[in-house]
Amino acid sequence: MRIDIITCCPELLDSPLNHSIIQRAKDKGLAQIEVHNLRDYTLNKHRKVDDYAFGFGAGMVLQVEPIDRCISHLKAQREYDEVIFTAPDGERFTQQAANQLSLRQNLIILCGHYKGVDQRVRDHLITKEYSIGDYVLTGGELPAAIMTDAIVRLLPGAMGDETSALSDSFQDGLLEAGVYTRPAEYKGWRVPDILLSGHQAKVEEWLYEQSLKHTKERRPDLINDN
Repeated sequence: MRIDIITCCPELLDSPLNHSIIQRAKDKGLAQIEVHNLRDYTLNKHRKVDDYAFGFGAGMVLQVEPIDRCISHLKAQREYDEVIFTAPDGERFTQQAANQLSLRQNLIILCGHYKGVDQRVRDHLITKEYSIGDYVLTGGELPAAIMTDAIVRLLPGAMGDETSALSDSFQDGLLEAGVYTRPAEYKGWRVPDILLSGHQAKVEEWLYEQSLKHTKERRPDLINDN
């Protein structure tokens, strides 16, 4: 898989894309992640990528020309399955969306910044828009990193135990049950006896019941959605 991220602030992506599972996936050749500085695709000497909005709106807007030049440059080299824009008003990014995108070969993620991007970018160049939550951030770099992490960790071989991702919260529409490890007792706080029983079928049944209970208490909307 290849993910190309377009941003006017590439330094914001240095740390999240170069450690942990993402770095291991890159080292194994499972994922290639390239960050492109939007300023490299400008034609003005000051490498300016934004301008004032037409009308009376406040805030600066990313211009259509450097974005179009960057996307066109990438598309001239390979085909892309999706060109994604990180937007507060986009479709909610979910585990199901991460699952679907992990099956693609080539993705472009455009990071918004300032007030946003020229609407013509969204009208003519973008194929998917995602939001990671109902709040506004300074730019789309953090959402891009979050989406990349959620996608890459699902690639076969990216995680040490590939079955681990299958039991994550949201994979089956529920939150994951609580997990425990050694010691079995600490300060009088005991691990539930069922988990120490060695009876796999009963353990799995108990975990499902706990997952369902946990979801009803914390995210009843997930139950309603299903």
